[in-house]
Amino acid sequence: WLYGKIINTRNSFYENGRLKSYSLGVPTISVGNITVGGTGKTPLVAFAAEVLAERGEKVCIISRGYKREDENKRVLVSDGKAILANVRKAGDEPFELAEKLLGKAFVVADANRVEAGLWAKEKFGITAFVLDDAFQHLRVKRDLNIVTIDATNPFGNLKTLPAGILREPLENLNRADLIIITRANLSKEIQHLKSKIQNYNSNSPIITASNKISHLTDLKDSNQKLTTHHLPLTTRNLAFCALGNPSNFFEQLMNEDFNLIETKTFPDHHFYDQKDIENLESSAKKHSANALITTAKDAVKLQNLKFEIPCYVAHSKLVFDDEKKLRKIIHAVFD
Repeated sequence: WLYGKIINTRNSFYENGRLKSYSLGVPTISVGNITVGGTGKTPLVAFAAEVLAERGEKVCIISRGYKREDENKRVLVSDGKAILANVRKAGDEPFELAEKLLGKAFVVADANRVEAGLWAKEKFGITAFVLDDAFQHLRVKRDLNIVTIDATNPFGNLKTLPAGILREPLENLNRADLIIITRANLSKEIQHLKSKIQNYNSNSPIITASNKISHLTDLKDSNQKLTTHHLPLTTRNLAFCALGNPSNFFEQLMNEDFNLIETKTFPDHHFYDQKDIENLESSAKKHSANALITTAKDAVKLQNLKFEIPCYVAHSKLVFDDEKKLRKIIHAVFD
């Protein structure tokens, strides 16, 4: 109750002008969530940036870069042509986005989105921003406020931190201009969830998205794309990850017929060391697994570590129920 009151009081200060919101001077899209933990927003950030790049915009993604070496330091992760920082300085999500969007977007890691945005606009001539994890970052004005909701665990026990997983009370969903339900393919309660969302926001469109594995890469050769059929049913896999919601990754693998023998989880944003790999491979041998599988977010933190058995990276994509409508909504920020 107290946490919710504090958050709502803070929000009201922005609404009545006691706290100021700043425009970055160009169309700005925010992608965020109302809960802690992973909701699958990173692929949506990448999708929005790609749509903007396709129309010829000079796009910049601004992300806090949670758990990087110095979260108060501004880091230019990518200038759109090359990656300019390592994963520890950039943070795992900014680094992953920089790799995925080379040639399409600048990526800046900075807790102060206002100063970072104004700096990037002046220095690089940015014409569009995508703010990563910024639903609660009200200091920046945005033209499109997108909230992602995980269909498998949308609101937890309906309580705010520290009693639940909500970052703020559910009625604040009314700030959203667009709601994306992610991992819709892993839930049978989508219609019920839509009804619940509409109790708090009856005006904004709701689009559902399914998470699919688009392809695999070998950790040692990321340029070689493999289809999911390259791993035969006889391959016995140990899957591991350091995500906010690891069970969704494992369930997705099983739904797509990967032969999972064992799973291992690490804390969200965990930076791996060689001892972690030795323990994973020891567990794999114990369970007669002959391959490891992890996520793209984890892969960026594994590049300099040695593996004795093959490690594959599962790359996910979002499949929207109405991609045409989503693209139209993103383009409308320029109208």
